Amino acid sequence: MKKVFKLIDLDCANCAAKMENGIKELDEVQDATVSFMTQKMTITADDSVDFDKLMKKVVKLCRKIEPDCEIVL
Repeated sequence: MKKVFKLIDLDCANCAAKMENGIKELDEVQDATVSFMTQKMTITADDSVDFDKLMKKVVKLCRKIEPDCEIVL
C-alpha cells in the first residue's frame, strides 16, 4: 500500500532527507520519499501494516527533526 501525505512548513531539504532516512529505517516501511520541493511525503508499506500506528511513529520521528512541520493525514 502506498500513501501520499502533504507537508506544511517543511523548511529545508536537509531536514527532508533526514526525515526520509529515518522513516526508511522503520521496520514496517518498504520505501519512503520526502520531497522538499513538492512538500509531499510518500510511504509504501505492506497491506497488513496498521497505517495509523505507523503514522504515529512517523509523526514522532519527523517532529524531532522538524518541530514546525505538519503532516496532513
